[in-house]
This record gives sequence, structure tokens and C-alpha cells, in this order.
Amino acid sequence: MAPKPLAGWRVLVPRGGKWGDGVAATLRQLGATPVIAPMINFASADDGAALANALHELADGQFEWLVVTSATTVDVLAGHGVTLPESTRVAAVGETTAAALQLAGYRVDFVPQRDNSARGLVKEWPASGGGRVLVPQSDIAEPTLVSGLRKLGLDPTFVAAYRTVGVAVSDSVRTDVASGRMSAILVSSGSVARQIAEQLAPLPDGIIVACIGPRTAFDARAAGLRVDLIAEDRSADSLIDALVERAAR
Repeated sequence: MAPKPLAGWRVLVPRGGKWGDGVAATLRQLGATPVIAPMINFASADDGAALANALHELADGQFEWLVVTSATTVDVLAGHGVTLPESTRVAAVGETTAAALQLAGYRVDFVPQRDNSARGLVKEWPASGGGRVLVPQSDIAEPTLVSGLRKLGLDPTFVAAYRTVGVAVSDSVRTDVASGRMSAILVSSGSVARQIAEQLAPLPDGIIVACIGPRTAFDARAAGLRVDLIAEDRSADSLIDALVERAAR
């Protein structure tokens, strides 16, 4: 039997939920030992009234487009029982978010094909002319999407759908990283990168920092982390493929 490509690797998966569980399962199949240690979590938005008002206007058909950038936003929509009118089209930032929308019973009208990011969504935007666009995101989301849509002549409205909060890792995880026992860290977002920098830096030279895409790599460097690997696209499979390719070298 051929050896598994990640045999002997300990990989820190700093995100929980379905994403973390799925990545951990794939890593185990490849011979690695995943260590799930969620470093971010999500909480209710501070301004619940503003969110409720925006979702009421959405359900009332006052927006031509709804732009969804994460599965967490899908959870918020479903949790508030939002029903979308036929006149409102839905854009998802990537295939993962689109799948979450469809699983929750929402249709998806547009997904960028080449770049699953805010910049890619704006660059490939299918519609011309004006129109109101609702953009429910994390409270710490960068204004890239809203400003890009505005430049296209649209009328975007940002509303904080949830808060992103840091979660402290255990002493054992901190010790594993500092001692060099961890082979790699998977960085799935800028928020995760900032928590890694805050809680675990400086990282040992031997640990591989793998980022899920160019935007996350940019955020990781901005947080003071070095970046060793960048997945070709913003998917868990691509991130793990990059790790396997590095191990083969």
C-alpha cells in the first residue's frame, strides 16, 4: 500500500463547524492528524433593529439584488425566516456560499466564475444600470464590495448581519505551535489570519502557513504573517491540494 501523502503531518484547522469538520475528515484520509481549534466565532449583530429593517425591506421587494458573501449570512437569512420575492436576484461570492443558499432553499442567479472574492464579484457583475443592492456582511467586513458596486452605478446598502469575534485557543495548541510540533496552519480568512497573528505569533520557521486564496494571503501578510502556500481558488479542496503538493516536494 502506497504511503498517504500527508502521513506524519499535524495540521491546525483554526475554524470549526461544517467547514472545519469537512477539512479535518479529508486530512485524515490523506494521513494527516488534524487539530481543530476554532479561532473565530459569530454573534448577533449589535444593531438588531437596523438588520431587521433591512431584511423587512428585502422581503418587501425594495432591493433589486441581494449579495451574499458567506454561509453565516445564509444562516442569518434563514434564522430570520426571510422569503425573497421573485423580483430580487441573488448573487453569491462563490460556489460554497451558493451551495449554502441553495441548501437553505434560496435560488442563486449569479456566481463569479474566475475569482470567488468581493473583487471578483464586482469585476464580473452581470447587470448594468442602477438599482438597490442589499449587502449583509460581518461587522468587520472591508468596504471593497460596497464601494465597487457603487462605482458600477448601483445603490448598495451595507448592514451588519453578524459580529465576528475571536476565540482563544487552548494552552496545548499554543504549545504545539510554539514547539514546532504543528506541521501546517490553514488560514481560511482574514479574520482567522488576524487571530493567528494575535494569539500564536511569532510562528516557528518550520510551520507551513497555507492560505485559501490571494485575498486571504494579502490579509495574512498585512497581519504580519509570512505566507508559504496560496490555494488557487477559495475552496477547501484547493487548499488541501496545495498542502499535498508541498508535501510531495
